[in-house]
Amino acid sequence: MASYIERRKFLATLIVGGAAAWPLAARAQQPSKLPTIGFLSPTSSEVSATRLRAFRMGLKEAGYVEGENVAIEYRWAENQIDRLPELAADLVRRQVAVIATPGSTPAALAAKAATSTIPIVFAGGADPVALGLVASLNRPGGNATGINDMVGELAAKQLGFLHELLPAAAHFAVLAHPNNPIRELVIRDAQAAAAAIGRQIEVLTASTNREIDGAFAIFTQKQVDACLISPDVFFSSRRVQIVMLAAHYKMPAIYYLRDFPEAGGLMSYGINLVDRERLVGTYVGRILKGEKPADLPVQQSTKFEFVINLQTAKLLGLNVPPTLLALADEVIE
Repeated sequence: MASYIERRKFLATLIVGGAAAWPLAARAQQPSKLPTIGFLSPTSSEVSATRLRAFRMGLKEAGYVEGENVAIEYRWAENQIDRLPELAADLVRRQVAVIATPGSTPAALAAKAATSTIPIVFAGGADPVALGLVASLNRPGGNATGINDMVGELAAKQLGFLHELLPAAAHFAVLAHPNNPIRELVIRDAQAAAAAIGRQIEVLTASTNREIDGAFAIFTQKQVDACLISPDVFFSSRRVQIVMLAAHYKMPAIYYLRDFPEAGGLMSYGINLVDRERLVGTYVGRILKGEKPADLPVQQSTKFEFVINLQTAKLLGLNVPPTLLALADEVIE
């Protein structure tokens, strides 16, 4: 009987002692809260799949892997630009550690309007100083920094490629988004380049699917020989529509991203998107490690690529000069 009582006392001691240790063990097993990145985009996750992979690549280079030592809150405007301010405000309310706005000036401006304290890493073609995102490129001075890809300054080069492909063409056109901050820069650059070679330039804007359809119809009515598509995330999300319209109207066109010739467009000259978004990811990682956006200079994109879809050129009845093929970083056959 005594041995039975002693065993009961021993078991009770183990249970009580173990129970006292449970809260400590539970606390020890709970993972610490991961730093959270806010990812703000005017498009959708499907459209931005390539950008996301490159962004995560940059994060990994900086030592961060989503789900392991960092979390990401995604906010997609689904091409409804007017939703960006509320989405940015929601990220601020959630107290994210940093907001990334790759490839979207409107998203960067919405984030900047929503917070003056949470770091912002942007990427875009508009002048960030003129927009008020930073005080200067070398010393941003506030809560924002990022990548300036200079896509608004590539129109002259793009028009030059069209001219080399179509030396007899006399009438060129630019299709731009009316609300994009770089629109005026692109148009001014294209107009100066056209005037330098004694050519006309037509300018149309579009912000809806129907307006894109209408623009190509007008180009045909005005006997435009070739067109240049101005950089805009809306146009990127509608690249299949634009490429199909160019094919339907047999309109040679040059674009700003390789996504277009990969979808069947004729040519593109612009930034290396993967490299730019990777740079955004590395900057976000550096900020998570404690660096201040005010001290991180705005970087300039240095990788550009020229892509030609030779199959599309043949369908349009165009002979691409060997000199142009030699300049291409990639020829799609």
